[in-house]
Amino acid sequence: MSDDAALAADLAAAAGRILIDVRAAGLHPPAVLGAVGDRTANAFLVESLRALRPDDGLLSEEMVCDGARLTRSRVWIIDPVDGTREYGEARSDWAVHVGLAIDGVPRVGAVALPDAGLVLRSDRPQPVPANPGRLRLLVSRTRPAPVALAIAARLDAELVPMGSAGAKAMAVVRGEADIYLHAGGQSEWDSLAPVAVALAHGLHCSRIDGSPLCYNRRDVALPDLLVCPPRLAPPVLALVAEWTASNG
Repeated sequence: MSDDAALAADLAAAAGRILIDVRAAGLHPPAVLGAVGDRTANAFLVESLRALRPDDGLLSEEMVCDGARLTRSRVWIIDPVDGTREYGEARSDWAVHVGLAIDGVPRVGAVALPDAGLVLRSDRPQPVPANPGRLRLLVSRTRPAPVALAIAARLDAELVPMGSAGAKAMAVVRGEADIYLHAGGQSEWDSLAPVAVALAHGLHCSRIDGSPLCYNRRDVALPDLLVCPPRLAPPVLALVAEWTASNG
């Protein structure tokens, strides 16, 4: 799968450069820039994957799914701009996701953080930096999940608001935060590539009830996610179960 990993990284990086150029051209106001960037990056990624991996399935946030992917073992799952709002606002917390699921399991992933000039890859894992201080828990900067706020309070964790799901997951990979806990709505393209990268770096990734993340399903909704070091998973999952029992 090394060739797949290299392809994912190359495509994510190239799409990121395209998006930077679209934004730098200054031809579109912030209100429409995100949509223009999505369409442009999606066209590049879809055309490239169909040319280079014609026998694989493909699922994109910006493409109508005809169901053909459901018959394939290997399925590329992409998000051309994860964090469309942040991209349109010229923030840095947006990402490009290119990932490959094999039999529903996240096997290959690349997450580009174009404004940082970085591509994090499943085939080039690095040790996750340890945090000797107060825990840091990532939440949506616009709609933090109540369960995440509650867990942060129970752990006395510092809240770190951020945009894109990919940017948040990569913040854990890079040691900039300790826990990414999300609930309230995502789809497969929001998490496939980040989860593949995070798993390769030795992190715990699951649904917030502890069940595994499964991809290439007919229903692409995958509404919650936990990414953290393995040692933190048991206490976080226990607190989530306690919160769910009290608020369900």
